[in-house]
Amino acid sequence: MGVSLNWLKKYVDIGWSPEELAQRLTMAGIAVEGWQEQGGDTVLELDLTPNRGDCLGLINLAREVSALNGQELRIPEIQIKPAAQKVEDYIKVEIAARDLCPRYAARLVKNVNIKESPEWMQEALINSGIRPINNIVDITNYVMLETNQPLHAFDYNLLGDEKRILVRRAGDGEKFTTLDGVERVLDSEMLVITDGRKAVALAGIMGGENSEIQDDTCDVLLESANFQDTSIRKTSKRLGLRSDSSIRFEKGADIEGLIYALNRAAALIQDLAGGQVLEGICDIYPEPRTPITLTLRPERVNYLLGTDINPDEIKQYLQRLKFNLKEQDKQFLVDIPFYRPDIQMEVDLIEEVARLYGYGNIPAGLPGGESSGRLNPYQKFRQRLNEFMAQSLSEAVNYSFINPKDFDRLLLPADSPLRNVVKIANPLSEEQSVMRSLLLPGLLETIKRNLARKNQDLAFFEMGQVFIPTNELLPLEKLYLGAIVTGKSEPNWLKQQVELDFFFLKGIMEDLLQELGISDYEFKETQNPSYHPGRTASLEVKGQEIAVIGELHPLVLENYDIKERASAFELDVEKLFTLLGAASKMESISRYPAVERDIAILLDQEIKASRVLSVIKGMNNPLLYDLKLFDLYSGTQVTKGQKSVAFKAIFQSAERTLTDAEVNHSMDSILEQLKKQLGAVLR
Repeated sequence: MGVSLNWLKKYVDIGWSPEELAQRLTMAGIAVEGWQEQGGDTVLELDLTPNRGDCLGLINLAREVSALNGQELRIPEIQIKPAAQKVEDYIKVEIAARDLCPRYAARLVKNVNIKESPEWMQEALINSGIRPINNIVDITNYVMLETNQPLHAFDYNLLGDEKRILVRRAGDGEKFTTLDGVERVLDSEMLVITDGRKAVALAGIMGGENSEIQDDTCDVLLESANFQDTSIRKTSKRLGLRSDSSIRFEKGADIEGLIYALNRAAALIQDLAGGQVLEGICDIYPEPRTPITLTLRPERVNYLLGTDINPDEIKQYLQRLKFNLKEQDKQFLVDIPFYRPDIQMEVDLIEEVARLYGYGNIPAGLPGGESSGRLNPYQKFRQRLNEFMAQSLSEAVNYSFINPKDFDRLLLPADSPLRNVVKIANPLSEEQSVMRSLLLPGLLETIKRNLARKNQDLAFFEMGQVFIPTNELLPLEKLYLGAIVTGKSEPNWLKQQVELDFFFLKGIMEDLLQELGISDYEFKETQNPSYHPGRTASLEVKGQEIAVIGELHPLVLENYDIKERASAFELDVEKLFTLLGAASKMESISRYPAVERDIAILLDQEIKASRVLSVIKGMNNPLLYDLKLFDLYSGTQVTKGQKSVAFKAIFQSAERTLTDAEVNHSMDSILEQLKKQLGAVLR
């Protein structure tokens, strides 16, 4: 936005150079990008933040300068000599959409002389980036720049026979040609100004060709209104039409200042176009608003800023901004003017004090008081989980938005609860139109992208939220841990590589459970449409299912254009946290040697190795220190319908060296139980 320095000086005395003015405004939160000399004038280029739309008006900007340098603010006085005729005899105003137009005011000026505006006005407009057109249009633009209140001028004699203004919603499919000559198709969410029958302006954005000021215009109806900011923004965006007027309404216009702007424009037309201003104003304001009042505590100001500003000084800063206030119980009750919609809370007032006090005068230092922030147990658990997984896998972070077609690619049945998802109201694309209900789609896409770039050995994990629809406004968010692997591991010191498969992931899950102190768990065969039949298991902890793990179904991999075998798991983190076992405790290492014994048995094919482990551990042998499965075989050397399972049993005592007799007795007991419960035969 360009600001004429000569024009700004009409409202406040400025003793600073353009450079100093730019610096002081910038340090007060009103950024000045630069300035340039232009025809005997200096034009400042402002870069306003969205919350300071009020400074689009020169009077409001001058108010800021006045607050900074202490000089008096000069607001132009208005002198109108009204004609004997009354405006209500010539025009009626009605608001049908009060939610979108809380106030509408109009004045009528008769017998105007359309001509060029004076040179000083043209120069002011040009330096502000607006092209002069004629005296009437130029006056409305001049007052808009001056007051930040958009105005519009209609040719009164083109407003139809009813001579009334009706503010209403447009009809769906209604067509309207704006001043730029473009025919626009409207809908019921848009607001239009009509003459009772046809639309004559797109409210707050642009007027229409059918009522514009022309060379032969003699009677002018001036509009000064207030429109809902979000409505103007939506209409402007939907039509791809943004104007100086819409920019100001989008940021929030001063509903109480529109009458001043209306009278200011009428007075200028009277002086510069020879018009006769009719007596009275058609002002429709169904629900007058009252300014909000905020309480400002001086001790709170100093606490947040780390300063020691005197309450009288705080009061002075607010008064320099023309805020009405009164003292009560060592506090200030401040009435917030309508031209400052950005001030909603006490901290906003504190920011105003800080701006005028000077950010450079605020001492630098850390906030006082004791810091009490710390991770809660659940946050520590999440961090612990993340750190553990990162030891073996690379972390992936995927979007929470997925393609609804992913459920078909995952072979989920039509009635799967995972298909019940949260839909995005305004998705960026169809591929990201729903919130994920599982992590697998994102992990598969990660594998696919890496394989396409010739990365063959992949191991990823992701810990993220899944979203479940509820009857409430917001969905239920649950934290899940997912992992996916394919290919082989990095070579070890023996230059050997491990297959990244189901057993690799199962080992990671077992190590994780051991790390968390959980021993009461079991892997059970299960079925899942996204996983390979017969190569899928569920993880149960203390009788509750918390995860699914398995090799992915070949058709799923084909649907994602993945030609390699891959395995994955998904784990309910929140459920695991509730089942968390006792924390691991330090134990002294036994001084006595351990004894290792291998045991290989023949079992029926359908008996799971986990069942063997469960039987042995269920004996509660105090000498059995550890038990590991190291071999599984079924082939020509084993009877059909059977398999060979081999375990390594480690025996150790913390009190003495074990004898062969003790170890042999333990082994015999184990074999006896396996034969009794499982029908096992020593191989």
